[in-house]
Amino acid sequence: MVLLEFSIAPMGQGESVSAHVARALDIVDRSGLPYQLTPMGTILEGEWSEVMEVVNRCFETMAADFPRVGLQLKVDYRAGPGGRLKAKTARVEERLGRKLSV
Repeated sequence: MVLLEFSIAPMGQGESVSAHVARALDIVDRSGLPYQLTPMGTILEGEWSEVMEVVNRCFETMAADFPRVGLQLKVDYRAGPGGRLKAKTARVEERLGRKLSV
C-alpha cells in the first residue's frame, strides 16, 4: 500500500493558484481513493497504479492548459493493508496520550 503526497500547480500564473488546485482536487475526490488535503499538498492512499493514475490525470489536466507545471511527489510504500492515512497519526497521538491539532 502506498501513501503518496503531492502538490501540483501551474507556474507563472500569479500569486494565488487555488482555482487551479481546486481542479486537481476535483479529480482526487472523484477517484474514490482515500485522501487528505493539507495546506501544502494532498495525501493519497492506494496501490501504486491507483495513486499514480490520479497524479497523472491531474498532471495531464494542468499540462493541457499551461505551458509549465510544477509537481512535487513524496511516496511511502509499505506492504500490507490500507488504513495508514489515519492510523499513522492515531499511533503518534496514542504515544503522546492526547489528540493533536491536525
